[in-house]
Amino acid sequence: MELIISNSSDVPIYEQIKEQIKTKIVTGELKAGVILPSIRTLAKDLRCSVITTKNAYEELEKEGYVYSIPSKGFYVSDISREIAREEQLNKIEALIDTAVEIAKLNNIEKKTIEQMLDILYEEDQ
Repeated sequence: MELIISNSSDVPIYEQIKEQIKTKIVTGELKAGVILPSIRTLAKDLRCSVITTKNAYEELEKEGYVYSIPSKGFYVSDISREIAREEQLNKIEALIDTAVEIAKLNNIEKKTIEQMLDILYEEDQ
């Protein structure tokens, strides 16, 4: 499993790991029932602490994305795609809310924001 960790990011490493694994689960890259790398293996591959990878896995388990079987490891849960999609939509909404707030404070028209969004959305396609 390929994960990219940035030591210069403000986001804690365990959070980077968690979010990247979560994305792989939500997009279907990691299927339900698949076993994740062991805590030690992932820590070694990413050159980080086992405590860091353990924290990431525990957070994923709390959120329902993975489950653990003692002495066996962590497995991808069979999560509802709709629940996962809703969580992602909530994140997007929060980011857009912040952008709208900034735009209003700076008297930037809605039309300008819509144009920016169209350009950014088209860039990746």
